[in-house]
Amino acid sequence: MRDQDPVRSLKEFRNGLLKHHKTLLDSERALYEHDIARIPNAGRYLELVLNDPWFTWLRELSGLIVLIDEAVVGDVPPTPEEAERFINQGRALLVPAENGSGFAKEYFKLLQRDPNVVMAHSDMMKTLASVA
Repeated sequence: MRDQDPVRSLKEFRNGLLKHHKTLLDSERALYEHDIARIPNAGRYLELVLNDPWFTWLRELSGLIVLIDEAVVGDVPPTPEEAERFINQGRALLVPAENGSGFAKEYFKLLQRDPNVVMAHSDMMKTLASVA
């Protein structure tokens, strides 16, 4: 890590992931509403994100964000090695794969379908480069 303040690096990384995650969710919501049904309110949307198989693939990214949040606000600040581990985990997760499975495959499909996701991916790669 270039920045030796692991908390600062993790916060920057987490903020980038959170923004990226929102873009992915927005794209998936639009497709869900097109293919399945309109989502009437935020409560129903949250319920779907947490429980519906349509959104299952995004939970890996959601979980990483939660782990980073816990590390940043914990009683003991994360070490540079711990921060680097989280950042590497995120970097590995955000690799789309046409012939992959789970997150990688769904992420690939989303990148093919939505230019907003392509732009968000580019922004996320810039964030990764700045915290690496």
